[in-house]
Amino acid sequence: MEKTLVIIKPGAIQRGLVGEVIRRFEQKGLQLCGLKMLQLTDEILEEHYAHIVDKPFFPRVKAAMKATPVIVCCLKGMDAVHVVHRLAGATNGREAAMGTMRGDYSMSVQWNIIHTSDSIKTADLELARFFKEGEIFEYKQSYLEYIYSEDEII
Repeated sequence: MEKTLVIIKPGAIQRGLVGEVIRRFEQKGLQLCGLKMLQLTDEILEEHYAHIVDKPFFPRVKAAMKATPVIVCCLKGMDAVHVVHRLAGATNGREAAMGTMRGDYSMSVQWNIIHTSDSIKTADLELARFFKEGEIFEYKQSYLEYIYSEDEII
């Protein structure tokens, strides 16, 4: 089973959507393995967004991500990276399909509710960035056999 990172961004926190975001992932059948609130720093944002740190809009992204604390989550499931990324929807909320989180709750690129890892490699790096050893938990999900077929459970 894969693990992936979700960051519930300041816009979702300000709008009281934290429970809704987590509920939608859990209703899909993903297992919550790690959860914590933290205030992002310049250093962690520059590392996390290294691919856009030199772009003229990066200061705006950094300010938005520091507007409130964020909530970081580790989710686990079959093809979790792909499933979570699809549930999030397109980055631009105006273009995201209805039924996705961004399609239902976002009208913006910047204030787009959540960040999700886009690959298994990225998920591994991001989980290590935001969670220390001992902060991601393994436990038996008692209803697993009602989410996956017997041959899918690993």
